[in-house]
Amino acid sequence: MTQAPVFFISHGSPTFAMEPDVLGPLLSSLGQQLAGAKAVLVVSPHWQTRGVQVMTTAQPETIHDFGGFPAALYQLQYPAQGQPDMALEAARLLTEAGFAPLQDERRGLDHGAWVPLMHLLPAANVPVFQVSMPHTLTTAQALRLGQALAPLRAQGVVIMASGSMTHNLYEFSPYATRVEPYAQEFAAWVRAAVLTNATDSLVAYRTLAPHAQRAHPSEEHFLPLLVALGARGDDTGRVIDDSILHAVLSMESYVWGLSA
Repeated sequence: MTQAPVFFISHGSPTFAMEPDVLGPLLSSLGQQLAGAKAVLVVSPHWQTRGVQVMTTAQPETIHDFGGFPAALYQLQYPAQGQPDMALEAARLLTEAGFAPLQDERRGLDHGAWVPLMHLLPAANVPVFQVSMPHTLTTAQALRLGQALAPLRAQGVVIMASGSMTHNLYEFSPYATRVEPYAQEFAAWVRAAVLTNATDSLVAYRTLAPHAQRAHPSEEHFLPLLVALGARGDDTGRVIDDSILHAVLSMESYVWGLSA
């Protein structure tokens, strides 16, 4: 591939690893177009640090960073190799952009990385590394983080921003059959902004989008979308899936740089 794609994937609950619903098969189909990828760079809300850190681990472990789920989920492994050389290149680009990244040679893959990758690249045959999200990251800084990492796409690095289109776990209902309208309205507003490249509106989503505070009581699961938007360059995005699970959990996901 001449320019690797960018993804924003709503990884939902950790049980998504075993319950693919609509999005899982769609990701598996897209993954078949990733032959030739040199690595996958993941930005996930489940690795937040003081400042930016880059994972240089050669053999990352699968981190089960959650509790209270079925025992089978804790047996799952995603045995992808790391990619220390490409991680160092990411660190160089981030340094040039003024982020002053640190390196972590022991960090494993959190569930924001391996859960969607179980569907996108189930064979775990493409190396994976992560870049952390600073605790203090703003939407504008997340956009700039993605812009700094964008040159890696020309070197065959797929950029996967893993988050959630909505993430109000206070209202999560595993047995709900009715979708909450606010989740639909928020996702629809974001979709329109993404597909029309209204980046400034997305940076200011907290004040512009309907129900933004309710959809995201805290911002960490939305910020990866801004990373993806920064990395996308001139590519036009398209929706992978727009389903909503458990009343309020939008699985809306996007891809840039892959043909339909």
